[in-house]
Amino acid sequence: MNIMLFHSTYGLRPAVHEAADRLRAAGHTVWTPDLFEGRTFDTVEEGMAFQDELGKDELLKRAVLAAAPYSERGLVYAGFSLGAATAQTLALGDEKARGLLLLHGTSDIAENASVDELPVQLHVAEPDPFESDDWLSAWYLQMGRAGADVEVYRYAGAGHIFTDPGLDDYDAEAAESAWRTALGFLETL
Repeated sequence: MNIMLFHSTYGLRPAVHEAADRLRAAGHTVWTPDLFEGRTFDTVEEGMAFQDELGKDELLKRAVLAAAPYSERGLVYAGFSLGAATAQTLALGDEKARGLLLLHGTSDIAENASVDELPVQLHVAEPDPFESDDWLSAWYLQMGRAGADVEVYRYAGAGHIFTDPGLDDYDAEAAESAWRTALGFLETL
């Protein structure tokens, strides 16, 4: 598979490169665009402040420009938290998308979003401070109405970005379980 992997609001940190290496070792081609142009952050608050300064439109523009040269190949869009939200937006707008792998985040869904049985897998903490149960229930129903084939995996007691060993949220057991399941998902596409 050809995978476009987007970073979180922390920026393009070592954990994103490690994830890309894990995916490459499983036989996938992976791109990791740097939407923050080299900036990384130590706290979610710093990252969100920069993201707000940058603006949603600029962030989306950078993501579209990063994916455009490869979209004809049929991409699997993937991402961490903010990157998952970005990946979701791109996948729902790309008729050639092969799949969507969301780690730690989702996004709003346009009312007119329509996909043809797009395979989607979400991995999220339970509870998650950014992805409430009510939000996830509504999101799941909206994705289904849009035509997506959605699987949701919840990880009790894990922190928000539990796959990043450089963050306090890290949970080794949950991370390994998520990666094992995600790699299986990618093999089916």
